[in-house]
Amino acid sequence: MDALTEDEFEKLVVDELDALPDEMVDGLDNVVFVTEARPEDGSLDLLGLYDGVAITERGQYGFGELPDRIILYREPLADISEDLDDLKDQIHITLVHEIAHFYGIDDDELHRLGWA
Repeated sequence: MDALTEDEFEKLVVDELDALPDEMVDGLDNVVFVTEARPEDGSLDLLGLYDGVAITERGQYGFGELPDRIILYREPLADISEDLDDLKDQIHITLVHEIAHFYGIDDDELHRLGWA
């Protein structure tokens, strides 16, 4: 699929985030969503990343902590997508996958549930 501008991609991510069920996003505490062109290693293998401490692992997590980040990578997502509708689907799946990590659901469980 043709590359989107950073702003176009970010709008798609915001739209897909808004479309997620309230039950999924209401519990997201101290989390920011970020878009980047590619992962640090420059690869196209990683679609998204949860960078933080899962809610199930938080002990003395408290006020003043830096926010966790959920990162979606524009170029890898566009690379695996055939068209705009497919890209929206891939963004949706990646958001659900990374949000699940926030809730402490690991990749094995996501595979079992069909979200990995």
